[in-house]
Amino acid sequence: MDNWNTALALTYHEETKHSYDSLLRDRHFLDWANQPRPFKEYLGLEAIPLPTALPVTAVPALFALASEPTRTPRPLSLADLAYLLFYTAGVTRRRVYPGYGEMCFRAAACTGALYHIDLYVSVRDMPGLPAGVYHFDPQGFALRQLRQGDYRQVLVEASGHDPALHDAPVVLLGSDTFWRNAWKYRSRTYRHSFWDAGTILANLLAAATALRVPAHLTLGFADEPVNALLDLDITQEAVLFLGGLGTGQAPPTRVLPMPPLALAVAPLSAASHDYPAITILHTASSLETPADATDWRTAVPLPPAAPAPGTLFPLAPDTRATLPVATLEEVIRHRGSARHFTEQPLALAALSNILTAAVQPIPTDYQTDAGQHLNDLYLIVHAVTGLPSGAYVFHAQEQMLECLAAGDFRQQAGELALGQDQAAEASAVVFCLCDLPSILEAFGNRGYRAAQLEAGLMGGRMYLAAYAQGCSATGLTFFDDDVTDFFAPHATEKSVMFLIALGYVARRT
Repeated sequence: MDNWNTALALTYHEETKHSYDSLLRDRHFLDWANQPRPFKEYLGLEAIPLPTALPVTAVPALFALASEPTRTPRPLSLADLAYLLFYTAGVTRRRVYPGYGEMCFRAAACTGALYHIDLYVSVRDMPGLPAGVYHFDPQGFALRQLRQGDYRQVLVEASGHDPALHDAPVVLLGSDTFWRNAWKYRSRTYRHSFWDAGTILANLLAAATALRVPAHLTLGFADEPVNALLDLDITQEAVLFLGGLGTGQAPPTRVLPMPPLALAVAPLSAASHDYPAITILHTASSLETPADATDWRTAVPLPPAAPAPGTLFPLAPDTRATLPVATLEEVIRHRGSARHFTEQPLALAALSNILTAAVQPIPTDYQTDAGQHLNDLYLIVHAVTGLPSGAYVFHAQEQMLECLAAGDFRQQAGELALGQDQAAEASAVVFCLCDLPSILEAFGNRGYRAAQLEAGLMGGRMYLAAYAQGCSATGLTFFDDDVTDFFAPHATEKSVMFLIALGYVARRT
């Protein structure tokens, strides 16, 4: 089974690293005339409009980020489903650019604003929506039925009967249409697949918490039946994750037949290009049987690192009584990505709230110990009140920042982020790094998916936590090995998965 041929994941990661040499040799240019359309459009399928009168929870965003989704059973309505889809991946605003046309901005951050993650749902009968498998159309805020009937058992069986997925009345499926992002980022897109799925899932979990809907993520599943349910060609599009929403309503045990759909889809662009590295690693990280999914789910996670006897600084997060009151709905609707920062200091409480939100437990099948993560957070602090400028590592269990080196590293931060000014201008820059060989040893190539997705999810939480406090954030790319070297020797042998800059946005006049 290729999942345990972990040289494939290591090779992909090595070959898609950015370096000064790789950028100098790069002759890629963007063919704007061939840019893929930002939405998947099924032709000839009736649109089923979703309710636009969404529930209003008025839950503070930081509370939604710092609490686990409830496990209390309650009926899930169509309005609830519409709320979850809108605040997870809906179009939150539209803007017309001369010479370009309308651009739709979505609820979650995405590399290059290319929005290559699609959402589907498999649902039981609910008032206003018959049982079936549906595609979510963010542009029209509608569903389109691909299959009629309750197909949740296909997903439960494919997951090796993940207990948390078993009685969910709605199962969300997140897929990636690779070319939509590879048009710009080529083979590195497979990293972006999970970064952008992760930011979407950060929104989903926060929205589920605000709505008091149980939510659980499943990364371990037999890939073939899940992709067959949607009739996907995995060289073009493939399912990355399952999300169980709600609880208390088990699927029928009978599995319905799944003939090919052969549905017409609008072409993404005039021509598309394949990047074999994506297909090779996706195939190599696929699980063949439900039993494989069960074995994968019971892998032994990594032990958390203990703080070294260095200089430690405790976090100072707000209490529940003093949390900023911006609601999750407000934050998601107004979230963006900062293009420039001021050098205004970030309060220690604000940074503490952001880090605390990032490392909350993730209700997923691979995280068996609450609060334990595959990624560690490293920081370059430029301007945080009460915290000396320097390089840090965050010890989540102890809620402490360990100073690795003191000093002004603005220039180095900008250089690490491919020379992008935001990393030098920001108040702080946070990097997700992981011990990739150990993760692959425990989880196989599937662990690569998990490590990248978790980093994206942590980044998505930091996005929301920043905007909840009136500051801003932006995800950036990076020179891989230079980041590791910067945080060495503490981060020696670790791989960087994600980078996010935090601070106050500079308003251009």
